[in-house]
Amino acid sequence: MDPQAVPDDVAAASSASAQAVRHFGRFQLLQLLGKSQRTMAWHAMDPRVDQDLVLVMPRHQPASASALRDWTSAVRKAARLNHPNLAAVVESGVVDGWPFAAYDPRDAATLSERLTPKGQSGTEVAAWAVQGLEGLAFAHDAGVAHHDVQPFLVLLTDSGQLRLMGTEVALDDEQATQGKGGRGDTALDAQSLAAQRRAAERDVLCFGLLMHQALSGTPPLDEPDLGRAADSLPPIGRDICRLPWTTAQPIADPLRAIVNRATDRQERQRYRNPRTLVRALQGWLKTDAESGGGPLALLLDRLHSVGLLPASPGITERAARMALMERERTNELAEVVLEDLAMSFEMLRMVNTAQVRGAQVAGTGPVLTVRRAIAMLGLDGVRRAALGLRRWPGPLSQAQAPALKLAFQRARRAGMVARAIRPAGYDGEVVFLVTLLQNLGRLAVEYHFPEDAQQIRRLMLPAPSPREGEPDEPGMTEANAALAVLGTDIESLGVAVARHWGLDATVLHMVRRLSLDAPVRAADTDDDLLRAVASCANEVVDASTLPGAQLLAALNRIAQRYARVLSVGLKDLQVALNPAKAAASEPADTPARRTA
Repeated sequence: MDPQAVPDDVAAASSASAQAVRHFGRFQLLQLLGKSQRTMAWHAMDPRVDQDLVLVMPRHQPASASALRDWTSAVRKAARLNHPNLAAVVESGVVDGWPFAAYDPRDAATLSERLTPKGQSGTEVAAWAVQGLEGLAFAHDAGVAHHDVQPFLVLLTDSGQLRLMGTEVALDDEQATQGKGGRGDTALDAQSLAAQRRAAERDVLCFGLLMHQALSGTPPLDEPDLGRAADSLPPIGRDICRLPWTTAQPIADPLRAIVNRATDRQERQRYRNPRTLVRALQGWLKTDAESGGGPLALLLDRLHSVGLLPASPGITERAARMALMERERTNELAEVVLEDLAMSFEMLRMVNTAQVRGAQVAGTGPVLTVRRAIAMLGLDGVRRAALGLRRWPGPLSQAQAPALKLAFQRARRAGMVARAIRPAGYDGEVVFLVTLLQNLGRLAVEYHFPEDAQQIRRLMLPAPSPREGEPDEPGMTEANAALAVLGTDIESLGVAVARHWGLDATVLHMVRRLSLDAPVRAADTDDDLLRAVASCANEVVDASTLPGAQLLAALNRIAQRYARVLSVGLKDLQVALNPAKAAASEPADTPARRTA
């Protein structure tokens, strides 16, 4: 063994003479497993019990007796934590002023020993990352941080079981140089709480860098020390860290978005705590593992317990009363049902199940009007659908309900815009419902994952530029934000629900919005045209949240985008978006312009 493999500072404390075998107190040092700016880990032997151990110690001695006491207190606090993904401390102590914590590796090797330049598969990385992050979350909840997440401090078995070593072992710069402590203090004042929060966020950032290295096969920013790599990113440094597009093993787009968000150059876009990152990884693992079910796996349990959406206030009661009326009132009843999104979707679900279609409408295609659904299911079916809905706002809190209500309003407004701009000869109700179906994923996320929906909206917001006079830094697109939060995109959730209902391939094609990155050139079939009308209407309503000048520019871009297919202009979109305002501006002796 090369004597220089042992750092001089530890070698001096371990052995005064050059020997083939180095000792640290009673421990026999066999191999340096890794070192960073803050910690180092050694494969060691305890000859007293003939046991292999991993010794983890800080790279520098504590600068004072008080700093050493704080270190000892913090490590003992961490050692008391009992979690399957946190390695148990076998022994902790001090040798010649050098503190250490000893761990039993058992049948595991360190991640740094397992990594190769080819990297690991996405599912393998995500599976052990979930375990490590759950261990970190448990530690953070107890007021404990790791302070130096590194590959050589991660134990991984052949079966993929992970344990994290070295919690609270690292010394920060002040403890190492000035002797200031504080980790062992029991008083949680505002300053110590803020420091604890920063340490926890740094743990998550370093874990994102760890995943980056495992997937790409190379250290992020070519820096083996993940702590130094973290310091190279904003707000301390100015580097940008994103997964390369060319890797030995393919990386799924959702997983790429998750890992890139974990190391995003904008600090506000990163994961704030381990659990948000765990939810994203688990969402991707679940959807990736479901062959055929896909994103629906995230929703199935909740669909059975709380339904797809709650009924709008008062609408269910009105529909239930009208179901007692004569059959001649079908059209009027359909209009009432269409006022309630949940009721409209429930009618479509009921009428498009395989049993109903097989018995009554075999070979005639999907049902996409409420009128026809009422005719097929009968008034008893309407009553069952109305009484089967959850009352508003379902399991949502009073604070969460307004966001869902706004999503309902925006979806209905898009449906009205679609009715206004549809070409002549197309059924207004079909256009309205296809437009609602394109919002199915958004509505489902808002209802079933309200906290995640809020996080997605936050990620989409632009950030003020740090330099005066420069444009704001853009937020994420909705698709990328959803991938980073849920592990799947919102539209795929909506399509999965529609497929679960029994809607056929033609409808599933229509409920996918046209890509914003591709031009709209032609609609070869009626299905393509319905899809284009609904996409245009939803883009118009999305743009309606922009301030005046930006709204006009956005509407003009949408008009140009759809002009060839839908024969619409800027004025048509403005009238469709604000029909009341347009009617009020018409001269009294001039008929209002027909837009449908």
